[in-house]
Amino acid sequence: MRLVHLDLKGAAPRVSYLEEVFPLLSQLGANGILIEYEDMFPFKGELEILKSPYAYSEEDIERIQQLAELHKLEVVPLVQTFGHVEFILKHEKYQHLREVERFPNSFNPHVPDTLALLKSILSQVIEKHRRSTWIHIGADEVFHLGEGMDSKNWMSRNKGDTGTIYLKHIKEVLGFIATQYWGLRALMWDDMLRKISVGALRGESMGTVAVVALKPGVSAAPTCMATLAGVVPSARQEPVPGSVGARVSGEHEEPQASSCRWHRYDHYSVLCELLPVGIPSLAICLQTLVNGGFTEETKRKVLDTLGFQSMQLEQSTCEGRGAFPGAEIYHMVEQVNGHLKESILKALEEESAIKGWFSPYHRKRQFGNPRNMESFGSKVLKLHEDWESFVRDLRAHLERVYFPDTVEEWMEENVNLYLDQLRGLVRDYR
Repeated sequence: MRLVHLDLKGAAPRVSYLEEVFPLLSQLGANGILIEYEDMFPFKGELEILKSPYAYSEEDIERIQQLAELHKLEVVPLVQTFGHVEFILKHEKYQHLREVERFPNSFNPHVPDTLALLKSILSQVIEKHRRSTWIHIGADEVFHLGEGMDSKNWMSRNKGDTGTIYLKHIKEVLGFIATQYWGLRALMWDDMLRKISVGALRGESMGTVAVVALKPGVSAAPTCMATLAGVVPSARQEPVPGSVGARVSGEHEEPQASSCRWHRYDHYSVLCELLPVGIPSLAICLQTLVNGGFTEETKRKVLDTLGFQSMQLEQSTCEGRGAFPGAEIYHMVEQVNGHLKESILKALEEESAIKGWFSPYHRKRQFGNPRNMESFGSKVLKLHEDWESFVRDLRAHLERVYFPDTVEEWMEENVNLYLDQLRGLVRDYR
């Protein structure tokens, strides 16, 4: 399986954009989509509080699966079951389930309500993905595990450690999946397992884990791989070329591989990268996986598929118009990153007439000499007009792909931060 991880905890694309992207992913060599819904899933009943105002509808979830099936992409839903649950634990209703009361990152596994809630969440997601043969339970980066009073008391009573707590909780989650959804296979990230002693791993048999997945961008030491291979029955390391994720797979399971560009690092962080901007990188990763290396032939296939003339990996640049879904956004974000801040700061800080005759002191008191102001006025007004026109076009393209909250956040973080300075100067000038 060659999975593309859609990380929807930030910048979730509209389904209409996925209609354009899925055929491209299939063409580039993907045969599966790992979907981390977080608050974009249409939770019902008492879980409805978890939904984003822009969450996909049940019809959207069905449409996504139909599109995937049409393009021979297997859908693997990802439900975080231990850490990365800020979208749940930020709510006052579930605050009592935090490992450490102050932090909304991780579940307290000792409270019975935790497993009950997870069963409810898993059930709703799995029921809407009955075609899927895999479920990913996340289980990575369980920050502050062992720091809560319940954990400290449990470790004291049972002479255990955080590794034992982790394995006990994961086994309960996997046990629920195994008994309620016969034949559904589980994936989980490996990073927490690496911190656990060989003795603890052997003591808590992990035979119910189908595949332990190495997190993309994290290199595992050979000793760690040997440990996992010795504990997970018949496990082997699946080597994957390049800087994409490797996998440890059970003997009778398919090799796994993925390429990963986060939309957010967690529920509270800023947006990282928009999907259209990451497509060239994703295309390179997929074709590298398909061909076993980034050869000239691989490069040619990527260029032809994406509609570029050339690319420089070291500089992370692609030359040409591009003919993939969202290519306009790719180029416009390039313009923002490369020129917006630079052109505005140059106009505001290097223009001597502004520094000398239109300083914050002058602007605050509306006091200035028209002769000096006219020396920079037309230039600043033109710059402002050009960028405002550009931003209107960019916003229109973003709105076609994303929901309003994503558009506003991205503009606030990447455009308004600088353009507002120019807007303020033009307002005062007028």
